[in-house]
Amino acid sequence: MSGIIGLLGLGLRAGHVLIGVEAVRRALQVGECRCIVVASDASQRALEKAARLATAKGIPQIAGPTAQELGARLGKPPVMVVGVRDPELADGIVRLASVQGSMEA
Repeated sequence: MSGIIGLLGLGLRAGHVLIGVEAVRRALQVGECRCIVVASDASQRALEKAARLATAKGIPQIAGPTAQELGARLGKPPVMVVGVRDPELADGIVRLASVQGSMEA
């Protein structure tokens, strides 16, 4: 999991990562999101707004750590959903998640 969060941190610094349900939802709606990482304790609202839309659009979903840990590792308050805009970064995260067994259905 730390490898995925490390990649997210690099992407955040480069401006390729979106933080939060609303930002991720907007990016999904306009086709700018290549994968999402969902906190293990994400609220039902987060799942309804972001994860369901990602599923409908065929965007890969990665099971992340708790919202508290995800936010802390990215230097933010608790984060339920993180979106990745960069295709190469998203591909690397998805490959790493499949090796680690963190892919969601």
